[in-house]
Order: sequence, then C-alpha cells, then structure tokens
Amino acid sequence: MEQSLDIPTLDEIRAARRALDDVVATTPVYRWRTDAVADRVGPETEFVLKLELFQVGGSFKSRGATLAVRGLSPEQLRRGVVTASGGNHAIAVAVAARAAGTRARVYMGRSANPFRQQRCRALGADVRLVDDIHQAFAAAREASETEGLAYIHPFEGKPIAIGTATVGLELMEQVDSLDAVVVPVGGGGLLAGIATAVKALNPGCAVYGVEPFGADTMYRSFQSGKPEEIAKIDTIADSLGSPTALPYSFGLCRAATDAIVRVSDDQLRWGMKLLFEEMKLVAEPAAAAATVAALGPLRETLRGKRVGVIVCGSNIDLASFVRHLETAPADLPD
Repeated sequence: MEQSLDIPTLDEIRAARRALDDVVATTPVYRWRTDAVADRVGPETEFVLKLELFQVGGSFKSRGATLAVRGLSPEQLRRGVVTASGGNHAIAVAVAARAAGTRARVYMGRSANPFRQQRCRALGADVRLVDDIHQAFAAAREASETEGLAYIHPFEGKPIAIGTATVGLELMEQVDSLDAVVVPVGGGGLLAGIATAVKALNPGCAVYGVEPFGADTMYRSFQSGKPEEIAKIDTIADSLGSPTALPYSFGLCRAATDAIVRVSDDQLRWGMKLLFEEMKLVAEPAAAAATVAALGPLRETLRGKRVGVIVCGSNIDLASFVRHLETAPADLPD
C-alpha cells in the first residue's frame, strides 16, 4: 500500500504553508518544564507543546480545509461545499467557505458540542443536525451526489494531508532535535500529515498516535493491517470520534507512524485539568490526548527524550469544560 501512495513531498508541504499565510497562523510552541512533568517522566525529559488550539477556527482543521476549498473550480465554488463533522472540521470549512465567497453546509450529530454548532452558524454555515456521525457522513455524501455540492472530507485526501503536514513542518522548524512527536488521532488526517512531514525532515524521530478507547478506529486498523470501521463512538473526545479509517490517510499513517496508543475518558479529563492548572489552557478533550499519552502509556518510552506534543483544539463550551474538570480524577489513572 505504501508504495502506491501519493505521499506529499516537502516541496508541496512548504508551498502549502506559504499559500496559507494569509489565513493560517504559525502557532507557537512552549517548552513545558514544571514539576508535574518532571515528577512523572524525570527532569531529563523535555516536553514541547505545539499549541494548535490557538489556530484560526480554534483547531488545526483550518489548514486542510482551506487548502481543499481553494483547490475547487469556480463552478464548484458557485454551487457550494458540504461536510460532515463532530464540529472542528465544520468550523474550519465554514471559515474557508466564507473566505472563498461560497456557501457551506455542515452535517453534525445532535450531540455535537453546542459551542461548535453556534460557531458554525455565526460563520454563515447551514448547520443540519442528524442522529449521529454515521448519519452525518451519509447525509453529506448524498448532498454532494444529488445537489452537486463539493464534499470537503474531514480527514481523507491529499489536500487535507498536506494541510496537516504544515503543523509538522512548523514544529520541526521551531524545535531542534526532537526525538518523538505525539499526535491525537480521529480519522487520521492530522497524524497522516504530521507523521509524513516529521519523517521526511528527520527519519529518526518517532511518531506516536493517540486515540480514545471509545473511538479506536485507527488502533484497530493498525492491528488488522487494513482500514476498519466501528459501530459506535463512545468518548468525551467527540472531535476524535471517527467511525471509520479510510485508505489514503490510513496508508500515510501506517507508513510513518511508530505506534498507536489508547487513553480513557478519565485520563482525558485529568489531562484537561492539568493543562488548565499548569498551562492555563482551555483544551477540549481531544487536545489533552497527546499530553495524557506522553505522561501515561508512553511515559517510559519517552523518558529522557525531547518530545513534541500536539495540543490540537479548544472548541468547547464553558459548561462542558467545567463539568469535565470537576469530574476529573485527582491523579492520572492507569
């Protein structure tokens, strides 16, 4: 599979980053050296947070969505775009569509975070709620086929991978001599791009993906060696809740990722609380995944290394954020 992939090149990734300069921010990095880190992984381990939660639209998704929308023909832009999403990609498509002067329709599950629904509407998107993410994907595909709307997939396809690869490019340019990078995984678009860029720039740098136990599609796909699908999403990290892995993003992930690990919802809540207390960051559950994995299941693997940790988004309403912090365990669960 890897040999047949159209793998993004460094030239393509660099060109994309230049092309996105008018929309996408170069998000900052922060070297996290507090007692909370040292107590768990030793003072010799260095964590560098890549703060994509400060990105336009509140997450990394604006990178790939903007590239995909900009690649459409004038006729496609005239008809409009459509997508399915747990919320972050929907916001990104709404941002990209408004910038391109076209209309966006987004299908979301009814349980999608209210903040994300409201944000999409504020950006001018036509938000249509369905029962779950499976139905959202089906409805978006049907609208594309029957109404001629351009389908902007949330994680599959080369433009999405090139867009997310710009995160890895920036990180590797901002931080010297990384030994490892830890990346949250939903459908795999973020991991596919970052892993591709990181390995192209430093083949010796390890890349690890992190999924919730209740949405472990990519983990199962790595185990079986082919894209898998799960029947039900059951995690607080709804922006990591992809029901399926797909060939292109799965192929890129498998070609450049060292391992996938899983974390629980209680671990994610603990990570959200830690990022708030230590870093004053309002992170959605998905944005705590890489931190939790680095301090938990990957702790010994990463001991003594310089580690890039992707903090991917902050699109969460205040009530949900407070509820997760109030119910977070006092210490990181095993």
